Amino acid sequence: MNDPATTRHQEHFRTAEIATASGYSVQQIRDLERLGVIPPAERGENNYRRFTHQHLLALRAYRGLAAAVGPVAARRSLREIRTLPLTDAAANIGSLHTVLAKERDDVLAALSALRAIREEARGRFDDIEDDSMSITELAGALGVRPSTLRFWERQGLVAPERVTSLAVRRYPPASIREARITAALRVAGYRIPAVRHTLDAIRRLDDLEDLDNPFDALQERLTAIARRTVALLHAGTDIARLISPRTRDRNLCGEYG
Repeated sequence: MNDPATTRHQEHFRTAEIATASGYSVQQIRDLERLGVIPPAERGENNYRRFTHQHLLALRAYRGLAAAVGPVAARRSLREIRTLPLTDAAANIGSLHTVLAKERDDVLAALSALRAIREEARGRFDDIEDDSMSITELAGALGVRPSTLRFWERQGLVAPERVTSLAVRRYPPASIREARITAALRVAGYRIPAVRHTLDAIRRLDDLEDLDNPFDALQERLTAIARRTVALLHAGTDIARLISPRTRDRNLCGEYG
């Protein structure tokens, strides 16, 4: 095996050498080649695999993508990026940024909703029970009319259960929670489309069952999304070189060791 310090001057690498240079194990290199994450390696006269600096670049791009969007999405994206035209490959990476931006928007919407509840609705819902409630009971607890709850239902904001032969509405705890959020947001001046958007965001964040202390968890999620975004930016630099028509192995020599 060649000394890792000399890899910057090598044109080709055996499997063990590229594993050392990239930080992956030999088995991981074989798996990533089999999965199409990196291009198939050429075979030498002795039938040993011969990897290039392009493979190193793809491996580093995969590491960044996996940190940003997870290994499954990273494998899929790199397989596509290697075969798509330049415009489509660039759009693929752009879509990953869009996914992260959407996640961030969901968290910010949830934070906004919870702040509205804390600031505008403190003390208004103390008499709301944890058990199911009828439409009359819930309307009275929220200080709204039953017709308002029926309107919210038609708008997709609250979903009661129909539990009797007469289809009488009953509101389980999850529906009571969403009615409470809706009421607070409406008091805070949110229009129906904005309430719907916020509720959809909170529904996607399905671990926010405790409305009293979710702020730290959401702030931690924002930090995690920021780290993933930075990882995606780093991966994007490598991918830009990988897909650029001007990229050649000789231009990458000396950058990896």
